[in-house]
Amino acid sequence: MTLGFDNRKYLETQSEHIMKRIAQFGGKLYLEFGGKLFDDYHASRVLPGFEPDSKIRMLLQLKEDAEIIVAICAGDIEKNKVRGDLGITYDADTLRLIDSFRSKGLYVGSVTITQYAGQPAADAFRRRLEELGVPVYLHYPIAGYPHNVSLIVSDEGYGKNDYIKTSRPLVVVTGPGPGSGKMAACLSQIYHEYRRGIQAGYAKFETFPIWNLPLQHPVNLAYEAATADLNDVNMIDPFHLSAYGETTVNYNRDVEIFPVLSSMFEKITGSCPYKSPTDMGVNMAGNCIFDDEVVCAAARQEIIRRYYTALCERRQGKCGDEVVYKLELLMQQGRVDPSMRPVIAAADAVAAETGDPAAAIQLPDGTVVTGKTTALMGASSSTLLNALKALAGIPHEKHLISPQAIEPIQLVKVANLGSVNPRLHSDEILIALAISAATDPLAKQALDCLGRLRECEAHSTVILTQADANTYAKLGLRLTCTPQYQTNKLFHG
Repeated sequence: MTLGFDNRKYLETQSEHIMKRIAQFGGKLYLEFGGKLFDDYHASRVLPGFEPDSKIRMLLQLKEDAEIIVAICAGDIEKNKVRGDLGITYDADTLRLIDSFRSKGLYVGSVTITQYAGQPAADAFRRRLEELGVPVYLHYPIAGYPHNVSLIVSDEGYGKNDYIKTSRPLVVVTGPGPGSGKMAACLSQIYHEYRRGIQAGYAKFETFPIWNLPLQHPVNLAYEAATADLNDVNMIDPFHLSAYGETTVNYNRDVEIFPVLSSMFEKITGSCPYKSPTDMGVNMAGNCIFDDEVVCAAARQEIIRRYYTALCERRQGKCGDEVVYKLELLMQQGRVDPSMRPVIAAADAVAAETGDPAAAIQLPDGTVVTGKTTALMGASSSTLLNALKALAGIPHEKHLISPQAIEPIQLVKVANLGSVNPRLHSDEILIALAISAATDPLAKQALDCLGRLRECEAHSTVILTQADANTYAKLGLRLTCTPQYQTNKLFHG
């Protein structure tokens, strides 16, 4: 992969910038941490060179000064809200986050349940955390939030919330997803700190949109594409332009809420330390791009991927026309076209030739490998094998798995496991390949190339089964699908 982002510079400058912000507020900073901390694959896709765990690595440089609060909304616990990328509920992800932070040597001080109104599921989760030795604090709904500033900044507003006990100068407030109440938790703490005579400040860490890139830069458009279902819109920060005469980019929610935040700060501390929502941010990612052309190309690919994801989700009933229309508009703004994605045309050509589903994978050197549906395996499986053969320099016609070895597996699937599809899925074909690798050096040679598929582009002419889609995701393949099913059945397992 051609790089366009300096990750080492990012780690160094980001840490330095946060330490300066801590000093600005007299030694105590509540840092609202948006986005994904451990697995920011969106950033790694649109900023080639950005490592998915960069934010955690940056925090590790500050770990002696940092502690973490995980905020989770009581309503999300009650509704069993699920993280779409991981398929686990927000409360389960809270436990996962705590384990992940601790495994890195980062100190998790507590969990805060926000918007708590006596929800039974929230009570059960609170008891579970306390039994596990995790301190839990409760923050309550406030009528008229966020606009009723006089009530919010009072004993009946933030004053009713539990005061979260912290011990370190940098308090990172994160959560399992958007709407967890991170900003409110930070501001509530500042209110309580000032009541106790302790000076403290607030800042926000959001990677996107990148404030010092143009409004319609492909990286910022890719952020809008990623949040199309949330209806986020990038916009020029009018407060920053007015205060400094400098054009910067923020997104609508932060711009809309800034006057309210400014009023809250004035009531809590006597003055607002910021003149704009851009001022609140500490993101230095824009300063670490060294090849804009590479980054633009990567961001355009992300917009196309998001478009195809939306098309498939509309077909599955997971989103409406408005999301697709917004992505089509973003593609026009970014001069993006599906023809920029070679795997689509390659897979379509094979499907047109065979009359069956097909797939394609673009290898690191730019070569596009295709696969078709056969009696033994689906197109996603055959494409995977063909890609591994190409990477290992093995002739296409060479069998890495004996057909006689596949047939008994098919028999077990149909006769004993109740499957109506005898063809091997991607995960099953990899297991069969691993077995062959024990005795066949060529099969082992192909298997050893699996890691080289990470970050390769892939396309299927039909919506893949969950088993195949999961396997491609685990291998790090960047998959898109044409929004149609292989059959006309109503149920697709």
